[in-house]
Amino acid sequence: MNEPMASQPQRAANVIQMPRPDSVADLGIRRSFLEELALKILYLTGPLSIVELSEHLRLSYRATDEIFRRIREGQLCEVTGVVKNVPHLNITTQGRARALELLSLNQYTGPTPVSLSSYVHQVKVQSVRNVAVHPPDIQRAFTHLVVDPKTLAQLGTALNSGTSIFLYGPTGSGKTTIAETLTKVFALDKVWIPYAVEVDGEIIAVYDPVIHKKVDDPEQDIGDRRWVLCERPAVLVGGELTIEMLDLQFNTIAKFYEGPVQMKANNGVLIIDDFGRQRLRPEELLNRWVVPLDRHIDFLSLAGGKKIEMPFEMFVVFATNMAPNALVDAAFLRRIQTKIRIGNISAAQFHEIFRRVADSGKLQYDRSVVDELIHVIQHSLNQPLRACQPRDIINQIYWAARYEGVPMRIDPTSIKRAAEAYFLPAHREDEVQG
Repeated sequence: MNEPMASQPQRAANVIQMPRPDSVADLGIRRSFLEELALKILYLTGPLSIVELSEHLRLSYRATDEIFRRIREGQLCEVTGVVKNVPHLNITTQGRARALELLSLNQYTGPTPVSLSSYVHQVKVQSVRNVAVHPPDIQRAFTHLVVDPKTLAQLGTALNSGTSIFLYGPTGSGKTTIAETLTKVFALDKVWIPYAVEVDGEIIAVYDPVIHKKVDDPEQDIGDRRWVLCERPAVLVGGELTIEMLDLQFNTIAKFYEGPVQMKANNGVLIIDDFGRQRLRPEELLNRWVVPLDRHIDFLSLAGGKKIEMPFEMFVVFATNMAPNALVDAAFLRRIQTKIRIGNISAAQFHEIFRRVADSGKLQYDRSVVDELIHVIQHSLNQPLRACQPRDIINQIYWAARYEGVPMRIDPTSIKRAAEAYFLPAHREDEVQG
C-alpha cells in the first residue's frame, strides 16, 4: 500500500519540549561545577537576586536556590537583603579570591552547559535522517529557481539519505545557490541547540547566533532554558577551511573551547563550497571524515590529547567545479552516494531566469532582445549558457545606468554594452601573447 504524499516533510522528532530540570540532581552536571560557575557570575556581574542569577544560569529558581545555599555555606557569598521574599546576594571577600582562582582556570560565565550524554541523545533524536522529503517540499524550496525536474528529483532523493551529496559542474552553473537552497527544504523544522556542552569539566561553546537562527517561541521558556530553539542550522565554508577548523578550537585566553564547524552544523546542512580549493588537500579531508561519513560519529581532541566521541548528524554538500574523480579516490566517492552534475542551461531556461530577474527589478522583459543576447553568447563568443549570466548582465546594465544617471532599460544597446563588459572577447590571432 502506497503512503500518501505529504505537503511538508515528516518531522518525526519535531518539536519535543525540553523538560525543565527542577533540581541540581536533574541537570547531569557536577554540583561543584555549577557552584563555581555561579560564583564567577557573581564576581563579574555584581550583586544579584536569586531570580537574576537563575536568568544568567538559565536554570529554575529551585535549582539556583540549591546552588546559592551551597556557596553561602562555604562563606563565598552572603545575603544583602530580601525583596518580595527573594534573597539578594553579594560575593564575599573569600568568594572574590576563589572566583579569581576559578577565572584563571576558565573564564566561561555563560548559561549552564548540558552534559555530553544529553547533547548526544538530543542530536540523534533530531537527526536529518529522520526527515522524510517529498516532491512538494522540494518544489516549495526551489520555487524561486529555474531547475529542471530531473535535477529536482535527484536532490530530493539525496536529502532523504540524510548523509551527503556531490554537486559538480562548470563555474557559474548555480551549484552554490542550489546547495544553499537545499537548507530551505528544512525551513519549517525546529531543533534544540545547547549554549554549551560540558565534558570532564571542560566547556565547549556550541550555540552561535551568527549561524543558528533562534526561533521566537514563548513556550521555549517553559522548558530547559540551557537549550535554544532554532531552525535547522546551515553552515557554509569555502576556501578558508583548514584541517584545524575541523577540531575543537581552544581559546588560550578564555580557556574554553569553541565547537568546530561540523559540530555547529549538527542536525542541519554543512556546505563545503569550492571543494578542492581549500587550504587543506581533499585527501586530508577524506582521511579526517572517512569514519564520520560512514558511522555518523566524529572524534574531537581536547588540549591534553584526550579524544571525545561526538555525533556527526548533518547533511553534507560538496560543491565543486572540478571533476570529482580527480579530487578524491573511489573510497571517498563511495561514501558520497549521490553525485549530481549541475550543467549549463538551455535557451528556454536562460529566458525564464532572465525574465524573473527583470521582473524582480521591475524592468520590461523583451524576448527578442534576450534572443539576440543568446545568439551573441553561443555563436559570436562561442560560450555556453550559464545560470549566472542573466543576473550578471542585468547588473552590468544597472551599473551603467547609475553611472550615466539615466533610467535603467533593457534594450539592444544596453545589452550589447553589458555583454562587452562582462564577457572576454573571442581570441584573435593578432592579440599580444603574454
